[in-house]
Amino acid sequence: MFEITKKRRVTDEVKETIPQPVIDGIWRTLKQMQADDLVVSSVIAFVFSDDYTEDTIYVMGLQNSGDVAKEYDLAYNGNKDFLGKGTIIIVKDKPKTVSMSISALNDQTKE
Repeated sequence: MFEITKKRRVTDEVKETIPQPVIDGIWRTLKQMQADDLVVSSVIAFVFSDDYTEDTIYVMGLQNSGDVAKEYDLAYNGNKDFLGKGTIIIVKDKPKTVSMSISALNDQTKE
């Protein structure tokens, strides 16, 4: 699962919503999760916390419908306007790619 050799795909919606250094931080977190044998599902949700410091933001990695959850900190000192909106990023392991997209749940909160 989540083989490093697979192509990575990030949807345009993620690129428009989340700063590139944060996207890179999620990829690094996923790689570390894999190295630590913490990946138990082919789908991982990353939920952004509203809390942050000047140079750190926090995400919760959720697997198996939330049965497996762990908070991660990401080094980031840029604009934090994207926080506080309940954004959920979904990372899916597919046969040839690993894709990152915005959760459909985010669309429901806009209604």
